[in-house]
Amino acid sequence: MSEILVPGPDHPITIDPTDGHVVVRAGGVVIAESDRALTLAEAGYPPVQYVPQDDVDAGALRPTDTSTHCPYKGDASYWTVSTGQGDLVDAVWGYPHPHEAVAPIAGHVAFAHDGVEVTVGG
Repeated sequence: MSEILVPGPDHPITIDPTDGHVVVRAGGVVIAESDRALTLAEAGYPPVQYVPQDDVDAGALRPTDTSTHCPYKGDASYWTVSTGQGDLVDAVWGYPHPHEAVAPIAGHVAFAHDGVEVTVGG
């Protein structure tokens, strides 16, 4: 069984509703828009926008065989984004069955920073 760690003072994780409209572009094309995104802030890492999967253009994503494990969040699945300039392999990830401490991110996905532009507007 994989290790499960609980966020705390040494490794804080917060999840809050994003204050603003989130737009995600890949190759200049909008692939997601949401007013229901969540901002996950973890320890010293930059905050990450988690967008409900229902707000993502499913036709732009292809599942991959890649998976990773985070002891704080769980097992992540990945998708490739197809753009006019080519594929962005494993540019999208999500935790289909996240650990209890981060349960709100279930059904949401996040986007890699290389080749994907995530903007948050007011």
